[in-house]
Amino acid sequence: MGNEKLEYLGLFTFFEAVPEPRVERTRRHPLVNILTIAMLTMICVGEGWEDMENFGQGKKEWLSGFLNLRRGIPSADTFRRVLSALDPKAFNACFIAWVEALSVSTSGKLIALDGKTVRRSFNHATGRKALHIVSAWISENRLTLGQIATEAKSNEITAIPKLLELLDIRGATITVDAMGCQRAIADKVIDQGGDYIMGLKGNQETAHKEVREYFSEASAGDFRDVPHTFHETVDGSEHGRLEVRRVWASQELAWFADLSKWKGLRSIIMVERERTVGSAKPTVERQYYWSSHTVDAIMFAHMIRSHWGIENQLHWCLDVGFREDESRIRTDHGPENLALLRKIALNLAKNERTHKAGLQAKRKLASWSNPYLLKLLFAGLNSNQAK
Repeated sequence: MGNEKLEYLGLFTFFEAVPEPRVERTRRHPLVNILTIAMLTMICVGEGWEDMENFGQGKKEWLSGFLNLRRGIPSADTFRRVLSALDPKAFNACFIAWVEALSVSTSGKLIALDGKTVRRSFNHATGRKALHIVSAWISENRLTLGQIATEAKSNEITAIPKLLELLDIRGATITVDAMGCQRAIADKVIDQGGDYIMGLKGNQETAHKEVREYFSEASAGDFRDVPHTFHETVDGSEHGRLEVRRVWASQELAWFADLSKWKGLRSIIMVERERTVGSAKPTVERQYYWSSHTVDAIMFAHMIRSHWGIENQLHWCLDVGFREDESRIRTDHGPENLALLRKIALNLAKNERTHKAGLQAKRKLASWSNPYLLKLLFAGLNSNQAK
């Protein structure tokens, strides 16, 4: 019943392309069984190797409906050895192929790139630093597109171009924070047919200073004789918190001496956030961005705010829902491969929309109800086909 039923399920066929890390004589359990049970464990509120074995034993009868369990459920040690040895680059490539198979077009979409440290993945005994993973997040579909791992946040600069190479970004807008504001990244985005919005801060000290002074002078003159667009929103709450967001965008860049060094650069943006809490004195914060787009301030405001969806819809969910920062798995490729399994589970849970409860409620229901777990497995495919 194995492969034929898996092909019917569709969702797991990409597992079959993952390279086998074991020599033939040690392959007691099919790799697809190990990956499938591990991923289902993540959906059903499980975390580590022991949970994977226990989940498999508890769901053995149900799993035997589409997996070849002639040799039973793999042990916790088998899950540990195989997932620690699995090539994470090849696994990630199969993950990206799966997302593409869901017919998720990136054209016209916003793809946020940002990093997150898996805090307990360090190993003092071996000198291994905590794993830092840069992820690509498509906000409109609430999907992770792929990931690449580094050993330090500072390495995001070199990791981002490598991640971009794995993705089809034609027609998409790539957003990065100030750390990703690098010429090589701008070049890469434009060369691959995308657009970019980049945060601008001290790592580009001269450019940041010049853009800040440009907007300061323009603001002092109430933007008279300065070609620009403007947008303002006001957010209030019953707790006495008020935030006014103002966005100015200009395509007037003839004054910028290094314009030719930044491929595709066409706009600069200033975002001002004025916050008032109760009777306290308002605080004002200004941030600066630049972009290859020439859209107006309304669109820039939307795209800049959408970028931070990667924080509260991906990173926060991984920390709070999947307890990623508490994971003590540290051996070889284990931390990186489990991080990808969490993202597969999160993609599925986010895209199942018939159940209106939150992420954790969906995962609990999946652990209790086999029919709902099956619905989750089809969620990514069905929701995107419907579009």
